[in-house]
Order: sequence, then structure tokens, then C-alpha cells
Amino acid sequence: MNLSYEQTLIDVWRHVLVENADVVVLGGKRYSVRTTPRKGLRQVDFVFDGNEIRGLEQNPDTKSRWAQMARSGKKVMQFLSTRMLHVVGAVEGKRG
Repeated sequence: MNLSYEQTLIDVWRHVLVENADVVVLGGKRYSVRTTPRKGLRQVDFVFDGNEIRGLEQNPDTKSRWAQMARSGKKVMQFLSTRMLHVVGAVEGKRG
């Protein structure tokens, strides 16, 4: 089954931030979840439709509205690629 881009981001978000998975499996490929050295934020690098994407847990110590959501207990993850930035947050895996 091929997932849409949005559903893939939500699945990665769910695996990393909700299920605390060490590995995310997409299309039969395994991607390791790591933590950043300084802040201990979870991150995972994966490929979707030929594009390299990094999912990065939102740093709650910044001044953005996404950080404010993270501070309030929401689970927020940024998805970065050379082409775009998406932030998937918080409530039941819906894009925020």
C-alpha cells in the first residue's frame, strides 16, 4: 500500500513521538531514530518519493508557536527537506 505524503508524515510522527519507536519502517525500508547530541531531541532521516526528509522533534525551548505547543505537552515534529518544511503536530496526528 502506498501512503500519501501527508499520511507518511503522520505515520513517522506517530512512530517516533507517540510510540517511542527506535526504528521507523516505510515501504519495507528501516530508518533509525536518533537523538540530537545537545538537546536530546528525537530525529529520523527517511526517503519519500525520492526526497530525503528529516523528521525532528520540536525544541520546546525556542520562542515559536510550535515550541509553545510542545511546552504545553503536545507532540510536535518538524519535517525538513531541501524543498520544503512541514510541521506536524500534536492532536491525534492531525497536521497543525
